[in-house]
Amino acid sequence: MTVYLNDHLVGATAGVRLMERLERQAEDEQVAEELAQLAEEIDEDRATLLRLMRELDVPVRRFMIVAGRLGETLGRFKPNGRLLGNTEVRAVLELEMMVLGVQGKAALWRAVAELPEAREGRWPERLRELLERADRQAETLEKLRGAAVRKALAPG
Repeated sequence: MTVYLNDHLVGATAGVRLMERLERQAEDEQVAEELAQLAEEIDEDRATLLRLMRELDVPVRRFMIVAGRLGETLGRFKPNGRLLGNTEVRAVLELEMMVLGVQGKAALWRAVAELPEAREGRWPERLRELLERADRQAETLEKLRGAAVRKALAPG
């Protein structure tokens, strides 16, 4: 369980950073607002995961969080050698990564719901809320991804 939850923590950490960067780079104000809301929610979900880990006495592997941050930065390198370039195709790829990340987070909440410890107290209701939020996040990200695809891959 330690490896599983820490792996998800690494993904959540990288996801928060990626969402914040996408928000800063958004040219459309409404898109930036949606990305800001998503970044805030994903950060809250990360905090919930940390609380869960404490309650389950699962140690946080800090070095993995640092590795996740480094991985998110290195993930911006492209074959053309550019790190900071902001391309429309890059936005599509990064939104696709976030869709997959949120789907993975939903799988995490479903897995946690199977634990005996999660069937007590406030966790059953909280996990339902987290799953519903992950579904909404995935829908919003998919909508934003679709708009980015139309912009980036349109002929001409």
